[in-house]
Amino acid sequence: MDDTNSIKDQQIPETAVYEHLLDMSLPSISLPNQFGNLLQINRKDTFRLVIYFFSMTGHPNKKLPQNWKKIPGAEGCTLENCNFRDKYENLIQLNSLPIGISTQTVDDIKEMTNRLNIRYDILSDSDLICAKKLSLPTFSINNKTFLKRLTIIVEKNIIKKVFYPVVSVNKHVENILKWLQEN
Repeated sequence: MDDTNSIKDQQIPETAVYEHLLDMSLPSISLPNQFGNLLQINRKDTFRLVIYFFSMTGHPNKKLPQNWKKIPGAEGCTLENCNFRDKYENLIQLNSLPIGISTQTVDDIKEMTNRLNIRYDILSDSDLICAKKLSLPTFSINNKTFLKRLTIIVEKNIIKKVFYPVVSVNKHVENILKWLQEN
């Protein structure tokens, strides 16, 4: 089977994503982190959550799906995770906590967080629970569904800001920091 023909792209216009996510309360969702511990994402903490969704980071012992680099927005997830890791203290100083979510398995996420020295939670939505409840943009390749890159800022369990589409991985965290400083 030709992998190019197996790529299915769920098209959700940018305006539709904003319309249904902004000012929405997060539903009751618990996902496993890199240690297999369930983390509830609908919380009314005093700090803001910066929840970033990404498709997949590479694994040193696994090949990327064929034609992965041809899929808009699929490439660059390792860099995105490193950027959040490198700006962790800046986010904390702005009373914000990053949490990453991917459809990768707990084992793959654990390998990635160990290899990249990420010390905050990265969650596995391998069963697409969160993706379905929030109607997040996804794409599929070889019968596996991946999340498109998107970030939400959550304050007292209400989504206050949506960053979608994320055009530049290099500038994304800086854009988030700027928004957090101004709001």
